[in-house]
Amino acid sequence: MTAASYIFGIASALLILIVVVELLRRRRLRERHAIWWFVAGLLALIAGVFPSTLVWAASAVGIEVPTNLVFFVSIAILFLVCLQHSSELTKLESKTRILAERVALIELEMKEKETAE
Repeated sequence: MTAASYIFGIASALLILIVVVELLRRRRLRERHAIWWFVAGLLALIAGVFPSTLVWAASAVGIEVPTNLVFFVSIAILFLVCLQHSSELTKLESKTRILAERVALIELEMKEKETAE
C-alpha cells in the first residue's frame, strides 16, 4: 500500500464521518438513518488506519482477496439502508392512505351539512 492510498483512505473515511455528523447537527439527517452511514465510516476508518485488520478479517471469513470483503460489506450496508427506507416508506404510504380517507369523510360530512341547510 502506497503512502498516497493510505492517506486517501483515512481522509475519505474521516470525510464520511464529518459529513454524517454535520448532517445530524443541522437536522438534515435523523439518527436512525445515520446509524448505517456512521458504521460504514467507522469501518472505513479502521480499515484505513489499520490495513492489516482488513487482511485479518478477510482471512477469518475465508475470503482470499481483502478488497472483495470491502465490496461485500459495502453492498450489505447499502442493502440494509434500502431495507430501512423501504420499511419507512411502507409506513408512510399507509398513514397517507388513512389520512386521505379521513379527509374524504370530513369533506363528505361537510357537503351533507351544506345540502341539509
